[in-house]
Amino acid sequence: MRLNIDRNQFLKALLSASKAISSKNPMPILDNVKLDLTEKGLEVTGTNGEITVRSTVPYMIGDKPIITNYQQGATLVNAYTLTEGARKMEGETISFDVIDNSVAKIGDNRTGYKLNCISADEYPDIVLEAVGKTFTVKRGDFVSLVEQCAHAAAKTAQDAILTAINLTLRDGTLSAIATDSARVATKKVKVDSELDLTVNVPAKSLLDIAGLFEGAKTIDISISDKQALFSFDNTVVSSRLIPGTYPNLSAAFPKVFNYILQVNSQEFLSAIERVSVLSNARDNAIKLLMSDEKIELSIKNREKGSANEEINNFRYTGERMEVAINSLLVSDAIKALRSEDIELCFQTESRPFIVRSPSDDSSVELITPLHVY
Repeated sequence: MRLNIDRNQFLKALLSASKAISSKNPMPILDNVKLDLTEKGLEVTGTNGEITVRSTVPYMIGDKPIITNYQQGATLVNAYTLTEGARKMEGETISFDVIDNSVAKIGDNRTGYKLNCISADEYPDIVLEAVGKTFTVKRGDFVSLVEQCAHAAAKTAQDAILTAINLTLRDGTLSAIATDSARVATKKVKVDSELDLTVNVPAKSLLDIAGLFEGAKTIDISISDKQALFSFDNTVVSSRLIPGTYPNLSAAFPKVFNYILQVNSQEFLSAIERVSVLSNARDNAIKLLMSDEKIELSIKNREKGSANEEINNFRYTGERMEVAINSLLVSDAIKALRSEDIELCFQTESRPFIVRSPSDDSSVELITPLHVY
């Protein structure tokens, strides 16, 4: 295997593939990227067993040669070492030459490396073909689905399905939902598709790869029995699916609200952060008092003391009510909504309440109140 390659395009592909390589890989062979020069270009692949990223550097981009002086072949090289070497070289072109399938000579006109490499036959077989049901979604819409729901998925759980984001495509709407039992996050976007499907994709995997979509206009998503495949520009990403039926949470969302508080997101979030300095890390509980006269956040902690803060700008509908809330969950919800103003809507002080944007009903957060006051 031999080639000269544009440094910037090579580094871009290495950085993309490295997103899938974990610092604690279950198999040492997965510390490597696979470099495979085919008729399509240089395919750079990384995987950790959960997600796989393959980025292809073409021979030409427009009229500009990207790969020259080449001989097709494949090899494995340590991902971190190769990426850092390419990052630190300053030449516009990098030469790459594999000798006796054991050493890769890499360099520009100034810097040279001899890196140990491994036969590509040692790498696990990976299939990255678009099979099953395929639809297309705008990049910004899909990234918002991930970023506005992933925080609510369980980080670890006896029921693995709660570590997933459930994606459902029906009637031209792609819906995402995630829960860790204490909260639920939902988001909907429009998709030009008549498909009907539902899958569970690990939330962590989606968060890990969301940054790769930057610059793409659309993403083609293919769903098969065991994996989801995301294709955009010259990159393909696969993630395993979590089998099982996701909990039906539609009945958990109240339909009628007796207490509605509208506040400025940043003002409310800042007040929560100041008051929760004294909260207990076990439940992050603070008290929210709501009335026509005032909105107050407060806490009393036997070991640390007490704190309170009034919200100056608000709109409130309902009778006077006090409720204990988890400051961390409410803060996460506000940040995920990305709205200038937010509404907290309650049916009673003991039932789950929702956090939403008054100007965008595509995303809703459901949170269970606490029972500590």
